[in-house]
Amino acid sequence: MNTIVKPSLPGFSGIKRYWDRQHEMTAAKLLPGEYYVTRDDELITTVLGSCISACIRDRELAIGGMNHFMLPETSVERLTGGDEAVVGTATRYGNYAMEHLINSILRYGGKRKNLEVKLFGGGKIIPTLGDVGQRNIDFVLEYIDTEALKLVSRDLGDIYPRKVNYYPRTGRVRVKKIKDLHNDTIVNRERQYRSAIKDIPVEGEVELF
Repeated sequence: MNTIVKPSLPGFSGIKRYWDRQHEMTAAKLLPGEYYVTRDDELITTVLGSCISACIRDRELAIGGMNHFMLPETSVERLTGGDEAVVGTATRYGNYAMEHLINSILRYGGKRKNLEVKLFGGGKIIPTLGDVGQRNIDFVLEYIDTEALKLVSRDLGDIYPRKVNYYPRTGRVRVKKIKDLHNDTIVNRERQYRSAIKDIPVEGEVELF
């Protein structure tokens, strides 16, 4: 049995990758704010609360990847105050997360006409967090519609976190809803992520090829 983890594509050395004994393949584990693309037969895995993961692949060349993101929040006062830099941050950040994933797939040989998309996440896992998940869902569905991408599957909303395993080579996805939270890891991780991206401007513009 080959347990050697092959090098990742350039630009993804910071992603945690390991040999998954259960599936007998290399796995890449995504945290909030990360994305990963591969041309090999690998597993990409993540755990989502209110965040969204888009699983995107070129169905002809079997190159694909996954992201893990949420929109940054800002205060109502700043939004209604007309601060254009702040008002546009959430949309720009969402675009940034989606386009970096798509452009990486295209950069390594994928064709936009061959892309297929599967969407997961956006759960309302803690009522006191507000409906952050729904904002993320609304954004990503509008993005897919605006960019005329082919959405082939989705599992969005509800009140449970999800563990998502994505196999870009085949396009298969396995989703497990976590109905018993034994600790606060998911919630704390997302709170830290939300805090880290709050009101941070997105540098530059990303063009979709």
